[in-house]
Amino acid sequence: MVRFYRLCCAGFDSDGDIDMKKSLSVYVSSQPSWVPEQSDPVHRKFVWSYEITIKNESDEIVQLLTRYWRITDMTGKIEEIHGTGVVGLQPLIKPDKQFVYVSYCQLLTPQGTMEGYYGMQNLDEKHFNVEIPKFILSAPSSITQSFRSKLH
Repeated sequence: MVRFYRLCCAGFDSDGDIDMKKSLSVYVSSQPSWVPEQSDPVHRKFVWSYEITIKNESDEIVQLLTRYWRITDMTGKIEEIHGTGVVGLQPLIKPDKQFVYVSYCQLLTPQGTMEGYYGMQNLDEKHFNVEIPKFILSAPSSITQSFRSKLH
């Protein structure tokens, strides 16, 4: 399932103050996919790929600098990841353009969620965060049901 979110962040005036009339509009979409050939449920290895699309619909060039992920598995265990850029890049995204990347997540359970934010800046080096809305990682129901029965 593809989910689209529009995220608006306040712009800045020439003095560096927030200008609520000007907005930086960024769309984020996510597309997670179960990767059975990399997963091994018997050994509690569950792998997903996820494709992220970041679309800049503002009139300014923006740059993705950092990422923060909060990954929660089906037992409630939380892992937090902070890092520079995505897939080794700190992309510049021009107005009306998008940046797409694919990465992977491995859990010890057949279900979980991912959410977080990107730390970004415009060309004037004004920093802002763009939320990455929560998306669901889920193995096929037969695997998930089998795993749940072993938890009880």
